[in-house]
Amino acid sequence: MKDFNFYLEQIGEIGFTEEIVHSIVYVSGLPQAKPSEVVMFESGEIGQVLSLGEDLVEVLLLTRSELRVGTKVVRTDELLQVPVGESLLGRAFDPLVKPIDDGRLIGGLKVSPIDTQPHGIIGRKQVSESLETGVTIVDLIIPLAKGQRELVIGDRKTGKTGFLLQVMLTQARMGTVCIYCVIGQRLIDIKNRFEFMEEMGIKKNCLIVATSSSDAPGLIFLTPYSAMTIAEFFRDQGKDVLLILDDMTTHARYYREISLLAKRFPGRSSYPGDIFYTQAKLIERAGNYKKGSITCLPVAEAVLGDLSGYIQTNLMSMTDGHIFFDIDLYNQGRRPAVNPFLSVTRSGHQVQTFLQQDLGRKLTSFLVEYEKMKEFMHFGAEAGETVQNVIELGRKLDIFFNQPLGKTIPVNANILLAGGLWSGVWRGGDDEDFKRKIEEVILNYETNKGYKTKVDELIKSCNKFTDLVNSLRMDSEVLGVAQKI
Repeated sequence: MKDFNFYLEQIGEIGFTEEIVHSIVYVSGLPQAKPSEVVMFESGEIGQVLSLGEDLVEVLLLTRSELRVGTKVVRTDELLQVPVGESLLGRAFDPLVKPIDDGRLIGGLKVSPIDTQPHGIIGRKQVSESLETGVTIVDLIIPLAKGQRELVIGDRKTGKTGFLLQVMLTQARMGTVCIYCVIGQRLIDIKNRFEFMEEMGIKKNCLIVATSSSDAPGLIFLTPYSAMTIAEFFRDQGKDVLLILDDMTTHARYYREISLLAKRFPGRSSYPGDIFYTQAKLIERAGNYKKGSITCLPVAEAVLGDLSGYIQTNLMSMTDGHIFFDIDLYNQGRRPAVNPFLSVTRSGHQVQTFLQQDLGRKLTSFLVEYEKMKEFMHFGAEAGETVQNVIELGRKLDIFFNQPLGKTIPVNANILLAGGLWSGVWRGGDDEDFKRKIEEVILNYETNKGYKTKVDELIKSCNKFTDLVNSLRMDSEVLGVAQKI
């Protein structure tokens, strides 16, 4: 942006600060001001017009500073825009695209408006490709599609961030542009995410848009809008984009703070009446388009596993499903602590192969049966052979789903391992031996091209899960088991 004197000469209107209420400033003397217009103070701070009164203009400050009553203000006759371009990759920025890492300022970028209307049906197309997360339980039971909007919800400290980083790692390695949006969190959290990008060698396909809790509320509120605008730039280049919004409950709290300070009428849970519209307008900008796609993973924080909160249910109605991280499962040691019974995906199944759909149904029905058997055993009932087999397979499935942070597993390797479990080639034996076999298969798949090709061809030739299981029973060498079953 230009300086204060430039806009004063260009526009010819000057205002004065009359009242300051935290991040809200009331300005007189700007009769031609427009809603959402950017204004500049003589001290260099910028703000955005929130509303217009008879005598005063209500301005939201986008910088944290100590303004004084009487400070001069000038209109810019511009709506808020942010710089976008390919050179943003590998960096960390605030919502106004000012670097917050140790790198230099970037030039040669074009600007794009931060608040745009979501595309209509004409520019969109039906989801057609699956989005691989690298997380076993999600890829097999709660699959995602490119262009899907999937809510990630759960209590604090239940592994949501670890899961999001695993998805980002998987997609960045596949060439997807990944944007991690951090909304009003600690500076150490922003630093940790940036260091993760560096350590994993995925900086060239990733960028971070972040604000810390010490930033101005107006800037924190703009964070996801800025991230979405950058995502739309890459989408228009024909690329697939993964956008993580961490988290939208914090975003809603800051919007509530701004609204209450501006004397808006409070509604349910003291949130303003337009909170749904505010966030839905943002989430609707994601989707599958004719040029590219934006897969959006907004995050919501639950309290004691309660999914019925106001903001949480709002976000559920805006998205195409949700992945629920259960605090009870987390306390039991499950990693990731995803509850497959309370998680939903409305688009992922339609882009799967017949084999993947069949496997998902098989796993879901078996997990229901496994939970019933565990309750049955809890009462001290005597277990027959059928119950024992279900319990043993369920225990091995728990080990199979247990995945350490930073470890991603290809989908076909997961399908092969699931087929091996059902074929019975690992029946009996201790748990440590089973873990070792899983690691051997995954390592072989990731490092041996010939083995990978063989597995991929085997899976491609099977239309049903039973076909895969029977093939592995006939020839178990592909699983590293010498004998035939």
